[in-house]
Amino acid sequence: MTSEPGVRALLAALAEGDPDEILPLSGMLAGVGRRAFGLLLLISALPAFIPIPGGGAISGPLTVLVGVQLLAGRRQPWLPKAVARRGPHRGALARFLRHISRPLAWLEKLVRPRLSGMFGHRAATVCSGLLLVLLGVLMSLPIPFTNYPLGGLILLFALALLERDGLLMLIAWASSAVGSVSLGLLSGNLLAQAGKWLDGML
Repeated sequence: MTSEPGVRALLAALAEGDPDEILPLSGMLAGVGRRAFGLLLLISALPAFIPIPGGGAISGPLTVLVGVQLLAGRRQPWLPKAVARRGPHRGALARFLRHISRPLAWLEKLVRPRLSGMFGHRAATVCSGLLLVLLGVLMSLPIPFTNYPLGGLILLFALALLERDGLLMLIAWASSAVGSVSLGLLSGNLLAQAGKWLDGML
């Protein structure tokens, strides 16, 4: 049985070619089988790491879409036609790979298929779906300095799904729960401070 390419090899293959060429999401997900949700999350994390105007507005809804479909128990992602026709430029994928190549190389040494049975459990899928919906909503909000942390959490889910690494998925759950609470408190404090500032100006 031929082993599946690693994440870096997968990204490098997609990035090869004309940097201005757009890769439709429907084409990118075709033929990757059970790795489709993981690849879609990997693409969702892309705007968090490279300068794309309105990156959160792209990452957030895509992440929510993945989370909702996991909650619904889908085995393959469904994309609206308007979304399926869109996708990143090959050049954007190449820049993304350059940005995360070192940490990804380190992670690839640690990430491997283990505790894979949990991916077949409905409760585990529901937990992942709920947390991804939460991360997607947070990513969509204009909270300063959160792109990298939220993008990193989405990346953990993507790697866990791509490599069927149950241990990494457990780490992604714990990190997302702690990170979401922390960001929720931070955004609440920022709103409170903004309210006080506005009151002082009036």
